[in-house]
Amino acid sequence: ILPKLFSGDSNRFSIITGSRAADINIWHYYYLMEPSDDEKYAAFEEKVKKTIYIDNLSPLVTKTVLENAIKQFGGVNDVQFIPNYFTSSNTCAALVQMESAKQAEEIIQEMGDSPLMILGMPRPVRALKAQAEMFEDRPKQHKRKIVCRWMDPTHPNFELAKKIKDLTKKHAAETQFMIEQELAKEEKLHDQQSETLKTNYKKYELIDGAQADGNVKRLAAQYGTVLNDY
Repeated sequence: ILPKLFSGDSNRFSIITGSRAADINIWHYYYLMEPSDDEKYAAFEEKVKKTIYIDNLSPLVTKTVLENAIKQFGGVNDVQFIPNYFTSSNTCAALVQMESAKQAEEIIQEMGDSPLMILGMPRPVRALKAQAEMFEDRPKQHKRKIVCRWMDPTHPNFELAKKIKDLTKKHAAETQFMIEQELAKEEKLHDQQSETLKTNYKKYELIDGAQADGNVKRLAAQYGTVLNDY
């Protein structure tokens, strides 16, 4: 005979014997030990607060490289890369969980003020607050359940479902358009930065050439200027 088990009411108890009792005892144990859906979601929300979203990452960046780059700002608990489902761009993104929400906020502020380059990417990475929708392991909230089924045209909600379907297609088209516009701006910025880099490189080549052939020293002697060797 097992000890008295709680049967649902605070004033009601029952004594159960045999194999049936063993099954209920196991179920009762797991029921008490497993956290509720609300507790799971609260823990998940706390995890989201500690996490930052980083994009513009090179496809060559590994988990170790990203951890070492972010560790200068604080302790890193976990790194999770996010695949790019929208475009064929080589840029990647990742979710980086820090030890505290304060560290996550400080990193976003620091990377907004000072650019951070990781593994030779031509532009600095960006850091934003993570959103719950970015996580694949997001738990269900309030026991909500998604059910998919075919809907007959005679159903009273058929027109509403059709409008939702059309609106989803519209949102997908708008998202694709915004991505194309962003990629076009990034390509234009890339061309400008490449041209500026080439121009500056040519200037330094001219300066090095003038120093190598002695023109700089002759000009300094002509104008009575003292040059410092750097």
